[in-house]
Amino acid sequence: MGTAKDARQTDTISGSGDSGNKIDWQTFVEKIENSLLSQKAGIVENLIAGNNDFREVIEAMDSKDLADAASDDIDRRMIEAIGSQELKRLKLIDSALTRIKQGKYGLCMKCGVRIPKERLEALPYALMCINCKSREERRGV
Repeated sequence: MGTAKDARQTDTISGSGDSGNKIDWQTFVEKIENSLLSQKAGIVENLIAGNNDFREVIEAMDSKDLADAASDDIDRRMIEAIGSQELKRLKLIDSALTRIKQGKYGLCMKCGVRIPKERLEALPYALMCINCKSREERRGV
């Protein structure tokens, strides 16, 4: 099983099938982190633009970063303002950002192996490798 050190170390992984094309893992994780922060800010901005209740909650806050606003436990009105799909996506993004900070990003939550870079590029908040996710879906979890 992988450790936090495994995900943080600056070893290299192969790019899309080409063993000559090495990508620094830490640089890759930083790129993903920036992408996740951008996605999170975009979701919050869309919610503000489309929902007056959400806008009122955000405007009533202190001078906090908009990206942080979604993860704060502000009040019940904010949770109600967020659609369930957007809320789920925000939680997955926050979880991925937490795993990055803990040095566990990119490790499957079930088996501990490193999730392929291509999967993380497609779904940066993936919790499991394709094999574990497929097994879970077959079981109907």
